[in-house]
Amino acid sequence: MSEHVLLSGLCFAEGPRWRDGALWLSDMHAQQVIRVTPNGERTTIVTLADDQPSGLGWLPNGDLLIVSMTRRQILRFDGNNLAVHADLSHLASGHCNDMVVDLNGRAYIGNFGFDLHNNAKPKPAELIRVDPNGGIFLEDDDLMFPNGSVITPDGKTLIVAETFASRMTMFDIANNGALTNKRIWAQLPRPAVPDGICLDEAGGIWSASPTTNECIRQLIGGEVTHRIALERSAYACMIGEENLYILTSGASHPDKCRTLRDAAVQVYPAPYPAAGCP
Repeated sequence: MSEHVLLSGLCFAEGPRWRDGALWLSDMHAQQVIRVTPNGERTTIVTLADDQPSGLGWLPNGDLLIVSMTRRQILRFDGNNLAVHADLSHLASGHCNDMVVDLNGRAYIGNFGFDLHNNAKPKPAELIRVDPNGGIFLEDDDLMFPNGSVITPDGKTLIVAETFASRMTMFDIANNGALTNKRIWAQLPRPAVPDGICLDEAGGIWSASPTTNECIRQLIGGEVTHRIALERSAYACMIGEENLYILTSGASHPDKCRTLRDAAVQVYPAPYPAAGCP
C-alpha cells in the first residue's frame, strides 16, 4: 500500500497497537481509546472521564488494559465497564506513559519521572511490572524517561526506549516476569531520541523520534537500516500486516494539542512484518 494518511484531526495520538485486523490507539488529550480499520473506519472504544489514556494492551481473557496517565493507574475495560487493575501512584515518580503487555498478561509500564510540560529537569524514573492478578513490582528505577517497550517473540527479552538518554535498553525476562541483566540494545544517532517503538520479525526496532521528525529502524548494536523523514514530530509507531503506522503531531503540550487537533496516523510500507509484543 502506498504512503497515505489514515486518520487525522486527532488531539494527540499515542500507544498504537495492532489487533484483530485494526489499529488501536489512545487519543490522549481527547481522553479516548480509538480503533481504526485499514480503510479508515473509526470507532471510539472508551472515553476516560477524568484522565488521559496512553499505553494499551490485553489480558489473556481479552480485557483491555489502559494506562491512566495522571492518576498513575492501570485500568481494565471488559467491553462495558472500567475498573482499576493496579494503582502505581506509590511507585511512579511521574505521569505513567507507555506499556507493553506480554502473552501471559504481565504489563510493564514506564513513566515520565519529572514534570515534562512545566520544563522540570529530567531525572531517572521507574519501570514497573503488573502481573495479571494485579500484583505490582518495581523492576528498575534508573531509566531516563522509560517510554515505548517491546518483548521479543520468545518472551525472554524486553527492550525499553529511554527517551532522554537517546538509547534503547534491554533486560532478560525471568520465568516469573522479573527483569535482570540490564544492558544497552542500541544508541540512537543524536539528536534523535526514541519515543514509541515496535519490533519486526527480522530483529529490527523502529523508533519514532519527535526531535528529528523521523522514524528510524535499527538493529541491535545501533546499525541504522531505514529512516523515514516526516514533516513534523513522530511520537509512536506500530506495524500492522504490511504497513508501518506512524503517529505524528505538530504539538505535544496538552493545551496546544486540544486547540490544533492536527495529530494524524500516517501509513508507510513496512519492510518486515511485526514480531513479539505489542
